[in-house]
Amino acid sequence: MAGTSAVTVVARLKAKAGQSDGLRVAAEALIAPTRAEAGCINYDLHRSCDDESQFMFHETWASQAALDKHLKSEHLTSFAEKAGDLLAEPLEVTLWEKIA
Repeated sequence: MAGTSAVTVVARLKAKAGQSDGLRVAAEALIAPTRAEAGCINYDLHRSCDDESQFMFHETWASQAALDKHLKSEHLTSFAEKAGDLLAEPLEVTLWEKIA
């Protein structure tokens, strides 16, 4: 994957029992500041139709460099600090490149 091409991220989150609402609130708080970041093309939060404890971010970044900067942002590092109290399992992140 070239460093200057757009990169899509799929990040899956599973809430601990009783923490679905807390995870949703914490995840929703990431949306506005992330969408304001340079290089953010889209940053959308989804919830599973089958399991209310599962969430997914679908993100597209203009470049790997823009994504790398996002990963160091204050709002994301703050979220990571509280994630242990909210997540039932480690965050699952996969990177994708658009073909067509």
